Amino acid sequence: MATEDDHRLAHDLAREAGDLLLSMQHDAAAGTSTSDPRDLGDRGDAAAHRLLIDRLGLLRPDDAVLSEESTRSEREDPRRLGASRTWIIDPLDGTREYSEGRSDWAVHVALVEDHEPTAGAVALPARGMVLATDDPPSLPAAHQPPRVVVSRSRPPIEAGQMAEALGAELLPMGSAGAKAMAVVRGEAELYPHSGGQHEWDSCAPVAVASAAGLHCSRLDGSALRYNQPSTYLPDLLICRVELAEAALSAAGRQ
Repeated sequence: MATEDDHRLAHDLAREAGDLLLSMQHDAAAGTSTSDPRDLGDRGDAAAHRLLIDRLGLLRPDDAVLSEESTRSEREDPRRLGASRTWIIDPLDGTREYSEGRSDWAVHVALVEDHEPTAGAVALPARGMVLATDDPPSLPAAHQPPRVVVSRSRPPIEAGQMAEALGAELLPMGSAGAKAMAVVRGEAELYPHSGGQHEWDSCAPVAVASAAGLHCSRLDGSALRYNQPSTYLPDLLICRVELAEAALSAAGRQ
């Protein structure tokens, strides 16, 4: 199982990468960067990826790593699938939001053991916070009516079904990490997703949400499994435990 140092490391790495990205974003906004501001998202992704890979290589040399920025050969490396400990990272979740100067982007760092996230952190750098398993957040009281957080551009059909069944409101937001942490922070009560994600999109958010006492599953109610041969993980539900049964029923996949 994850050690105290693993929990602390996830927190520290997410914060460090977030600080780097925030500095790059500020430089671009101030016009002090010599790089093309249109490339900010790509440069941020690359810089945060390199920081996280280098730090994990130094501090956890025996662990495998899966990153959104990993090459195809790195993702298909059989050593990752056979590893007892694999770090799954998304150096910049919400590249578009980051490039637009918005605040709803994140950094994800998680440790997976036996296909389950056992330590993790989600940094929300533009909001000055890191939510992590080293000190799991306490859930605030639920809001009435419930709020369903959804993509700004592609709200899933299931979100509308849940909203109708629960008398809930839809709340558009950017990156996957920002949406998941909205539920952790009490800004929303449910975050359903369908239509496709990869493991790095949800692994760290699920680690933090689970530690905070939230329900986390696929939309059919089955367990979320990580460090699989295919990194594709098409759907999930993060929500208040007391709303899970009704939300899953409304999704219609059980």
